[in-house]
Parts: sequence; structure tokens; C-alpha cells
Amino acid sequence: AFLLFTMVSISVSATKTTMKLALISILAGSAAAFAPAPTARTSVAQNAALDDLKSIAEKSNPVLKFYDPLELSSTTIWGNSNDDTIAFLRHSEIKHGRVAMAAFVGYIVQSNGIHWPFPIDFAGNPYPYDAGSPPEQWDALSDAAKWQIILFIGFLEWFSEAAGTHYMRGGVPGAYPKFSDHKVIPHPVPFNLFDPFGFSSGKSAEAKEKGLIKELNNGRLAMIGILGFISEQRVEGSVPLLKGLVSHYDGETMAPFG
Repeated sequence: AFLLFTMVSISVSATKTTMKLALISILAGSAAAFAPAPTARTSVAQNAALDDLKSIAEKSNPVLKFYDPLELSSTTIWGNSNDDTIAFLRHSEIKHGRVAMAAFVGYIVQSNGIHWPFPIDFAGNPYPYDAGSPPEQWDALSDAAKWQIILFIGFLEWFSEAAGTHYMRGGVPGAYPKFSDHKVIPHPVPFNLFDPFGFSSGKSAEAKEKGLIKELNNGRLAMIGILGFISEQRVEGSVPLLKGLVSHYDGETMAPFG
């Protein structure tokens, strides 16, 4: 299915980047908060930003709390301020956590042979659900199908960076722009990517805050989960809990076109 193969393509093509973000989430969980990055540049504002990081770290992991051995909360990147850098790190982990959750669910669905009942193309070819594991199903796709998935993902990434207020310039890390609020798409889009049915629109600020903390933790766990699946497939025995549960894969997960 298009959505399922999108999930797998994301997990395969973003494995290295996800690994980096998984490390960041484990060693410096506070760098992945959901509150907007402060725009003030005074030392008081910077202390407030750090306090926010510590607060979110304690909420997301009451045992580990604030743990930043890499000092990511005090660094700067690409000539930006510390506030902007923190916003970048927050947004990166939130986004990769969402990608990993989609990939993890997609991996399980495809591993169980679940697929759309209609053909994958106009020639009437079925979805390659019988090709084997999710990475092998990806390999069985035509190049045209792979490009369709990759370009669609690229569009979503471009739109998130180009539309709305950027998360490094006062926007909210993790917030995906609404298609309906921008005219860069030349035709109506009935649903937004994030919360397409508006389930969270009526929730209180407290409920949203709790939901975001849950999403953060679920995303961290999903990054570990999808990396575990891929690692065990490539190196048998590398994840003892998955030994015998996933099949060996001889392909190259970082080479989408084989």
C-alpha cells in the first residue's frame, strides 16, 4: 500500500539520521521539547529556556530527568543563537520520532502481509506483499513507484520548511503547517497532514501538553524499535529479543534503488 510503503521507505532512507536523533534523545532528552523556543536574547531569557528544557525533561523521564552530557542545550549551530539551536534540536527529534512511529507500525503491518486489495499500478500488478520482509517488499517495487514515494516525502519536507513561521524563527517546534492556510498548493486539500480530523482542536492546553510529552516518549521508543528491526535483519543476533522473529536481509537498507 502506498501509505505502508511510505512508512518503510522513510524507515529505510532515514536510518542513519534516525540513529543520530535516537542518541540525542537518550543522552539529551531535554533538547527535544515541544514548547516554542524563546525569541529574547537576554541572559534571563536564556535561563528561562534552560528551565523549560529541564521541566520538559523531568516530565518526559522522571527518573533520568535533565541529562545533557553532550551539552547540546548550550551549543550553537550554523551561526544561529542558542535559542534557535535548541528549537532545531527539538523539531528534529519530534519529526524523527513521528517518522519512526509511522515506520514501526508500517513494518509490523507489512510483516503480517496486510496490503490494499487493489492493484499497485495500471498494469494490474499486485502489491509485492509476498516478496518477504518489509525491506524486501521495498526492493520489489519498481523504480517509478520508489520515486513517487520519495518525491512525495520530499514535498512534505519542503512544505514544512517553507510554509508558516519557521521553528528557528519564532515558530513552534514540531508544528506542521496546515495545507488550508497556504496557497502554495494550487488545488484544495481536504485534510491536513497533522490532525486531519481535528481531534485535538478542542482539547485544553493541559491536555495538549500531556499529549505532546506522550508523543515525545513514543517517538523515542519507536526510533529504538525500528532500528532494532533493521539491525536484527542485517546482523542476526544483534538484537537478542528479536532473534528468530525477523528474517535475515542481505540487501542494503541505505541504498533505496538497490
